[in-house]
Amino acid sequence: MNIQPAEIKNPKSKIRNTLSVWIALAGIVAGLVSIPQWTTNANALNLLFLIFIFITMSQSWNILGGFAGQISLGHAAFFGIGALVMRVLWIGGMEFFIAMPIAGVVAALCAFVVGIPTFRLRGAYFSIGTLALAEALRLTIANVLPTVSTMPARYIAAFDLAQRYYVALAIAVITMLATYLLMRSRWMLGWLAIREDEEAAQATGVQLLWHKLAASGISSFFAGLAGAVFSFQQVSYYPSSVFVATWTFDPVLIAFIGGVGTLIGPVIGAIFFIAIREQLVITLPSLHPIIFGIMFILIVLVFPGGLVDIGTRLQQWMQKRRVKSS
Repeated sequence: MNIQPAEIKNPKSKIRNTLSVWIALAGIVAGLVSIPQWTTNANALNLLFLIFIFITMSQSWNILGGFAGQISLGHAAFFGIGALVMRVLWIGGMEFFIAMPIAGVVAALCAFVVGIPTFRLRGAYFSIGTLALAEALRLTIANVLPTVSTMPARYIAAFDLAQRYYVALAIAVITMLATYLLMRSRWMLGWLAIREDEEAAQATGVQLLWHKLAASGISSFFAGLAGAVFSFQQVSYYPSSVFVATWTFDPVLIAFIGGVGTLIGPVIGAIFFIAIREQLVITLPSLHPIIFGIMFILIVLVFPGGLVDIGTRLQQWMQKRRVKSS
């Protein structure tokens, strides 16, 4: 086949395409920033807030499960730890922008402690072990803190939903940027090697435990931030509710629906998941889990790479069309 001049790879063209992508992303973020300025609809802001939370949670799980190949079912534990630490420090008088990163760091430190014994397990044993640890923590919190955690009256009087919206958006953007930088780092090469074949990775010099601990720590840090943002937004909730398994399984579903092991997959998955789930809850409140479960199975079967796979297949189809016409 003769290669046409337009098909020759041009570095300048690649730079222009990359620049266009960044400009488009900056435009999207700028648009999201401006939303509270032209609407005061609490339902819309809460919906977007929830999407940002799930983007952060799903991407944080994606770092450990999608890139490093460690399928953890105990991610809710670190979300809950972040929420608990944030609530205690913030209501105790600490500024939220100081308490929030501390909550993430505490969650990451807990992940290191938990990771040393659990990473000695492999496959289904590791997944079951993380789920058991998360459930044990949930039951402990339910017994130690059985009452509702409520904001003091002065916090409720000064409650600003737009502020919470901006904080959740900022955390989601930071998580995405951090993941993008990680994908270009040498750590990512080690994680991908572990995901594909642990024994082969170890034979090539990859330190399995340290790489897994690093993935777990970074993943749990962002999960802790998501929990901190959630507790910052909730007027009242039961402390044990942020440790329930739903906060693990929903991000896992989102990652697989959007495209596990990809950068943009959790974003697409979170938007799809929240939009469909909210509609089903309104229209079919009793049947929505079954319908969503069937929908999830169909998406995974038709598009094993997630919804991101639709764009990839479309691009391949267009390339084949161009090749046939040339």
